[in-house]
Amino acid sequence: MAARVGRLERSIAWVLKNMDVVVAAAVALTIGFLDIFGDVITDDVASGATLVVLGALALGSIVERVRQPASIHEAMAGTRRALEDLAMVRSLSGNEVGEALRKARQRTNLWYFKGGTGTFLRAVTLPQCVAAAKEQRSQLNVKIDIVNPADERACAAYARFRQMFAGQRSAGTAGAWTADRVRKESYATVLAACWYQRQLTTLEMSVHLSSAVPTLRFDLSESCLIVTQDDTSRVNLLIERGQPLYDYYVTELHQSREQATVLDLRVASPLGLEPTVDEVRVLFDDLRLQLPRVFSDGDIGEIIEKALHAEDPYRR
Repeated sequence: MAARVGRLERSIAWVLKNMDVVVAAAVALTIGFLDIFGDVITDDVASGATLVVLGALALGSIVERVRQPASIHEAMAGTRRALEDLAMVRSLSGNEVGEALRKARQRTNLWYFKGGTGTFLRAVTLPQCVAAAKEQRSQLNVKIDIVNPADERACAAYARFRQMFAGQRSAGTAGAWTADRVRKESYATVLAACWYQRQLTTLEMSVHLSSAVPTLRFDLSESCLIVTQDDTSRVNLLIERGQPLYDYYVTELHQSREQATVLDLRVASPLGLEPTVDEVRVLFDDLRLQLPRVFSDGDIGEIIEKALHAEDPYRR
């Protein structure tokens, strides 16, 4: 019985694999014999004979293919791989994004971020990941890749990009996106990185400043990669670790950081629990990321507020 089932599987797989040749042979042989022995087709016998020969050639091709082993499992292998590739990515929308990010933060010792200015990173990711690492007494590795606040062209370009979705939820409640706001948001992320590094001795932090304008945000933890965007009409993506696409993006994010300007956070001056304007000025001087001369104490106070008390952009 098992042998019969095996032969049936091989037969079905063979027919599927050689469907084009089977059809050609059947048509050629049928018309050829009708032409030779019947009156259905009125062409001369030579035409029918030619078709018979073509049919025979097709059969010869089939016989050659039969010599290669085939089975239904082999025939379906490509389809199975395609389905597995589709399963690599899951779409997220609405509240699913916040929930996916929450799960990604659970028991992770690394977080890689690439995006515009890192508002959610400052508001939620950094404080919660640092708090969890403190509680678990574990190491935490954070890599941040954001728009360079010292690059006026990049800040202006990113502001224009965000203005495209100004009427949507992604615009937040902090006002319109301008080049000035982009600069302050990015400076705030740098300040937050330095501040949190002082709060956790086991925190390995690196900040990379890019002149390229990102259109997507990447949050990568030990369990998954979450790709989000500002256009709420489009889906966001979740890629589980262990899938090839996860590894591809690990490499892609690494290459992006390699092409960005890295800050040496080791030279950063100490910051108090509530950093002062003077401390922040000295900090950015140490980092060789000077604040614009036009920034007043009020502007720097705004950066401090954004750094340590950012509003969750996903909170409604």
